[in-house]
Amino acid sequence: QVQLVESGGGLVQAGGSVKLSCAASGRTFSPFPMGWFRQANGKGREFVAVINMSGGATFYADSVKGRFAISKDNAKNTVYLQMNSLQPEDTAVYYCAGDPEGSWSDPRDYAYWGQGTQVTVSS
Repeated sequence: QVQLVESGGGLVQAGGSVKLSCAASGRTFSPFPMGWFRQANGKGREFVAVINMSGGATFYADSVKGRFAISKDNAKNTVYLQMNSLQPEDTAVYYCAGDPEGSWSDPRDYAYWGQGTQVTVSS
């Protein structure tokens, strides 16, 4: 079993930056792709970014491309999401997820989920 724990959320003004972390524990001897998703009030869970096992390949949703950056430290079993130029529409609970089978952008394909961390962007 794998446990994922996010941290780093909070309140930030529009135009500001936040860095989220997701620490994995449990079955961490074999790295797997990791993704970030977000869910705003009243909306479904939305794909944000994903990084492959080695950390050498990344993929982003169009809405965050050029503003967000996902990275991974396999030695620390941790994935990060650096979020810059934040806007009120980025307000959501952000979740990290691991070990997808199939589509990397479909939340239904992920085996492991964190509890989420709230990011609120004020205008």
